Amino acid sequence: MDYVVLAARIKAWARELGFTAAGIADVDLSAVEPRLMQWLAQGRHGEMEYMARHGALRARPAELHAGTLRVVSCRMPYHLGEEPPHSADEAIISKYARGRDYHKVVRSRLQQLCDRIAAEVGEFGYRVFADSAPVMEVELARKAGLGWRGKHTLLLDRTGSWFFLGEIYTDLPLPCDAPVDEHCGSCRRCIDACPTGAITGPYELDARRCISYLTIEHKSAIPEELRPLIGNRVYGCDDCQATCPWNGFAQVGGEAEFAARNGLDRAKLVELFAWTEREFDERMRGSPIRRIGYERWLRNLAVGLGNAPTSNQVIAALRARADHPSALVREHVHWALCRHEEVAA
Repeated sequence: MDYVVLAARIKAWARELGFTAAGIADVDLSAVEPRLMQWLAQGRHGEMEYMARHGALRARPAELHAGTLRVVSCRMPYHLGEEPPHSADEAIISKYARGRDYHKVVRSRLQQLCDRIAAEVGEFGYRVFADSAPVMEVELARKAGLGWRGKHTLLLDRTGSWFFLGEIYTDLPLPCDAPVDEHCGSCRRCIDACPTGAITGPYELDARRCISYLTIEHKSAIPEELRPLIGNRVYGCDDCQATCPWNGFAQVGGEAEFAARNGLDRAKLVELFAWTEREFDERMRGSPIRRIGYERWLRNLAVGLGNAPTSNQVIAALRARADHPSALVREHVHWALCRHEEVAA
């Protein structure tokens, strides 16, 4: 088996399947494991108990999938072009979450890539991942030469950061690619742009303050002091990426799967807040948003409405949920109404 030739073919097949780049890394993550463990020890993972539960397993690919020698890291873009700024009464949803669930799209393409490899070499050991297991995907992508780690801790390259990552853990002894140089220089726009100060320094993220964490992973009440800083961001936050100069060169993705559904690119807060639980389940079927559930969806929207300009429509929408069965929803609605009463006073 000529593994150099095979590696080149794998990368070509990946591009044919919609990935803009693919690279190959070894499985030695011992250099970053101590930093991961320190981050967990500091409690910066917040309520993401699964992070602590898996612990060092993230940094040990061969323990997660026995026999793993190499990781094929792939990158798929989801940037669909520039858009005008949102008004204060519109819900801001992270670009990646407006269309079909990326887990399913990326995993399906990775499986197709593995099928092509198997057709070439016969049966081989592998497992595919798409943000679905304890995998240090950014570090593996960095080692595979797909980019460098930006100061916001996300993977970044000269075409920006609007892309998904996926991995194939394999027992094939493929030649590894070399990491690329970093090109952030003295820039700190991502740090300065973070609304809640979650990026505490270059390459340092406190998830407990991150809006993406607070609106997606955090299951309980959002800390009251952070709610005004969230603004109208109701699912995720793109601010640190949007301000990055390299995203001025971002590639527009060709995946129709990631195009906005249900008007989620320009939806009004009031309109989304009016959805029934049945409407939420039906409209969010096949969306990554569905996994947070209806209760947290209303919680997030209540915060957004509390930060929206005061109007009869906004206040009426909040009052309609003031007696919601969920204590979590009621508490955030009460906070939002108090905000508008303070403005009116």
